[in-house]
Amino acid sequence: MGGLDFIRIGDKLVDRSRVYKAVDKILDLRAKGLSQQEAADQVGIDRAFVSRLESLGEVRKGARIALVGFPVGNKEDLRKVAEEEGVDFVFLLNDQERWAYLREKSAQEVFNEIMAIITKLKTYDAVIFIGSDMRVGLVESILGNRVVGVEVGTSPIKGDRFVDPESIRMIFRSITTA
Repeated sequence: MGGLDFIRIGDKLVDRSRVYKAVDKILDLRAKGLSQQEAADQVGIDRAFVSRLESLGEVRKGARIALVGFPVGNKEDLRKVAEEEGVDFVFLLNDQERWAYLREKSAQEVFNEIMAIITKLKTYDAVIFIGSDMRVGLVESILGNRVVGVEVGTSPIKGDRFVDPESIRMIFRSITTA
């Protein structure tokens, strides 16, 4: 956007870059947890404008969703569906990546990263978890009823499993329309 970007509207000359910067600031303030009124006050506009701005850009209302799974052979297909459906967090590994993840880190690093992921998942309204029967049960016991388990085999699973992307899409849609 560099440089000057003006547009004539009637007898006014409007600087688009100032408008874009103000919108970015409003959205950043809201994302940081400020109320609509607080964001409006900081930018010097009416609170109703902030509300209308959010409505204009709203992609989805409601549940924040995470998708986690391993070993998933068609993870890119699932990632694409998740992106199309507005999923907030995706963590998918194929079998090779899963074992490399464990080999390349110390036990303490793996433990700390798993704890960080679990902590993050607790902030989501729904977690679609793809894994073995044992892993699905474990995740359900940790995260409770926010988990939608998709079992792809009996533990221990060796090799990649393929998951129907459309079945995952249907789960996303059932969560967001519930």
